[in-house]
Amino acid sequence: MNTSTPSPTSPTDLAEALAGRLIVSCQAPPGDPMRETSTLVRLARSAAAGGAAAVRANEPEVVAAIRAAVDLPLIGLWKDGDTGVYITPTVRHAVAIAEAGADVVAIDATDRPRPDGSTFAAAADAVHAAGALVMADVATFDEGVTAAAEGADLVSTTLSGYVPGTPVSPQQEGPDLDLVAALSAALDVPLVAEGRIRTPQEAAQALARGAHSVVVGTAITAPTALTGQFVAGLTQR
Repeated sequence: MNTSTPSPTSPTDLAEALAGRLIVSCQAPPGDPMRETSTLVRLARSAAAGGAAAVRANEPEVVAAIRAAVDLPLIGLWKDGDTGVYITPTVRHAVAIAEAGADVVAIDATDRPRPDGSTFAAAADAVHAAGALVMADVATFDEGVTAAAEGADLVSTTLSGYVPGTPVSPQQEGPDLDLVAALSAALDVPLVAEGRIRTPQEAAQALARGAHSVVVGTAITAPTALTGQFVAGLTQR
């Protein structure tokens, strides 16, 4: 286990640790060959070696394993299902991720109904009681403002374009930089840019538009998806 500087535990310390820096999402979809705990731990260790400021990871087992291997701030979540609210969808999921060792628990903060009938605010309160911080994954400006008022320590544009009926199409090629700019100007908590950030240039653009930090996943940690992009490019030549 790495025994360097421990992860920050307060909102202020976390904000300082992440300011202007990269968070790497070390996840793999169901059925992907990369979806093994030991493999995802290696991805997290590689991200740390490359200079990442933090790691984002899915499911309690993986969060616990990465927590034991990497001394960076760890943003945990628990994807359960693939429709509706499925990113840490209930209070139970949120508390389990905090107890697995996440410094920050990422929770869907869209205005859709949650499977257990709870609210984002209730999940945030439970996570804070468990000793962790809260990242609100949102799709719209109003959701981001509401989440910050309801206890989010950070707000992320993770779900922009991925919720039916919201302004940005899922087919948008790049990140939703307009939402990044609008939320970063309106919030008193850090705004994290996430979603469709595929190049270092796009990551830098997100910071220039006001993002506190940037999450990149597929472009760094998803060889299956990246291979598919190259194959598609060759077949369409």
